[in-house]
Amino acid sequence: MITHNRRDQLLETLEQMTALPDAAPIVLVDNASTDGSADAVERRYPQVRVLRSPRNLGAVARNVAVGAVSTPYVAFCDDDTRWQPGALTRAAEQLDRHPGLGVVTGRCLVEPGLTEDPITPELRHSPVPGPDWLPGPALLGVMAGLSAVRVRAFTDVGGFSERMWLGGEEELFALDLAARGWWMCWDEEMVIHHAPSTLRDPRRRRQLGIRNTLWTLWLRRPVSSILRRMVTVLRSAPLDRATVTAVAEAVRGIPWVLRNRAVVPLEVERGLVLLEDAQRNSVARRYVG
Repeated sequence: MITHNRRDQLLETLEQMTALPDAAPIVLVDNASTDGSADAVERRYPQVRVLRSPRNLGAVARNVAVGAVSTPYVAFCDDDTRWQPGALTRAAEQLDRHPGLGVVTGRCLVEPGLTEDPITPELRHSPVPGPDWLPGPALLGVMAGLSAVRVRAFTDVGGFSERMWLGGEEELFALDLAARGWWMCWDEEMVIHHAPSTLRDPRRRRQLGIRNTLWTLWLRRPVSSILRRMVTVLRSAPLDRATVTAVAEAVRGIPWVLRNRAVVPLEVERGLVLLEDAQRNSVARRYVG
């Protein structure tokens, strides 16, 4: 679990996570919170292992957590996501049964009404072809807070990119897993609740999301796909200062992109092309913060 300055919601989430009938050991990385989050957790939940980062690592804090565990699998959890009874057991069973499965992502229900997250239809009806043994629809993208990951697969790709920091960081991670032959799938019966926090800067999140999406395109897609997808991505965002800033940040990273560019294998690219219609029409993927 990772957190930054969401003390009250973090404690509510831990209350539920520590009470699960199939509760697993919890490692919390506190991203330099200034609201007393780490101290409060240590007082109220001494069974939780708290790792204090001196700076806000964003999503890279998950790399720190994975480095601290000795289990073969980890279930990622944000301070506003709550795995439901049986979901952790189901994730471990799926990973046990299928050695080629790197990540299994669950079904997200949004609190308070427990409606399905808008991205759910894309996952349920994923057109990506997969092997017969795969226990659910094949994916080429994951949602970290809803996913259980094989540690060997995670370390195989080096975890989450430090350069991405936060915001769509899963996309590059997933493409690198696929490029190395690891499969990802969605599981309808593995349920996680999401209580979206109001303590966030939606405009900065949009900037990071656009920047990281562009970087991932430039890093891993062939030129023809880059041009086609850039049009779709930028058309989905309002033409304002936040979007212009995101593009400028992405452009400043071009030297890094060129040093690290490695186009995905053809079979992965074919799957990504099959996803484009759903992505183009997706409500969940619009950059509107």
